[in-house]
Amino acid sequence: MISVWIEKKPGADPRVIIPSPVFGPRSDLLAAALATLDIPMRILIEPDELLFGLVAKNLYILTINIAGLRVGGNVSDLWAHHRDFARRIGNDVISLQEALTGRRFDRDALFAVLVEAFEGDPSHGCMGRSAPARLVRALAEAERRGLDLPALRELRAALA
Repeated sequence: MISVWIEKKPGADPRVIIPSPVFGPRSDLLAAALATLDIPMRILIEPDELLFGLVAKNLYILTINIAGLRVGGNVSDLWAHHRDFARRIGNDVISLQEALTGRRFDRDALFAVLVEAFEGDPSHGCMGRSAPARLVRALAEAERRGLDLPALRELRAALA
């Protein structure tokens, strides 16, 4: 299994954001295949490491997309000029991920991965086409679970 941290757009070479974490009984085969493509990865030992990696990837995607609805721009600008807002959105995303997984996560460690990803691809755009739908889905899932996500809720109200 892998949490892919590569962006691949048609007609362009793959762009590595950070090394992709790989886990499982055949991780050595996947690592060898990725090495032939010069795509960095890191082999994980414990399944909890993969879960953490998947949550970190969701934190990255949801935070930049949802925050991008308000600020636009790229991840470098988001972190340099809107860090408090990005952290508020990110903390709501982590709360949702904790509710979905039934696990607690080290928020500082997750934000460290987020910053590593920002530094790995600083010009990455924040708001993709699916950003509005991601906000709606996150809030719907939170509502189903009785979870209050104040930053996401406030953003939805501001965009209405």
